[in-house]
Amino acid sequence: MARTALTMTAATLTATAALLLTACGGGGDDSSQDDIKGAETGAASPSASDSASREAGQPDLGLPSDLKVDFDVSKPSEDRQAAALDNAKNYILALNHGITAQDPEDPAYQFYSLGNATKYARTQIQAWVDDKWTATGTDSYYKSRTDDVSDSGGVLVTLCRDQSEFFGKNVDTDKVKHTEPSLDDYQEFRLLMKPPQASQKIWKVLQIEVQGRVKECKR
Repeated sequence: MARTALTMTAATLTATAALLLTACGGGGDDSSQDDIKGAETGAASPSASDSASREAGQPDLGLPSDLKVDFDVSKPSEDRQAAALDNAKNYILALNHGITAQDPEDPAYQFYSLGNATKYARTQIQAWVDDKWTATGTDSYYKSRTDDVSDSGGVLVTLCRDQSEFFGKNVDTDKVKHTEPSLDDYQEFRLLMKPPQASQKIWKVLQIEVQGRVKECKR
């Protein structure tokens, strides 16, 4: 298992491509590769998100001490895009939470997702559990972009990912599966965020697309 199930799988879900084509460029929020490492960074804990997106009743996102999730991103100037980005980050944290909890039915990812994004998270976590792997190291996200999706009122959140220091650890032996740095370490995440509905207070991930071996994300 040179790369974990989550790191190797590219999920292109129904309707994502069409929604990408309708995204407007006016709300872009690019983070330069030259930004200081750790600026606007979130560790793997509930403090990773701004308080605006942390409502009462949201699930625990804490992770073991040997796993950290870093978000080197800039907060968008528009409140709705900032809220969408915050909960895209929470969804990623929730994926890691489910992996380390070894629980394919973990309530954390279900709280931050709908539809195909929920199915994606469940499938990924189940793959880790089936292969008896948990996660360790540092999972890094950066070069964020937020774009309004004109025909749905949603927001498309795009993030680069560096998993060169993110590894699988066998749950029985605690042996870490180290990998050599390569282009496989760099991915692009595209998360389609659905705005809060009548009874909801937070943005949720509706669709997710993960593209592997993205040269533009290499740093």
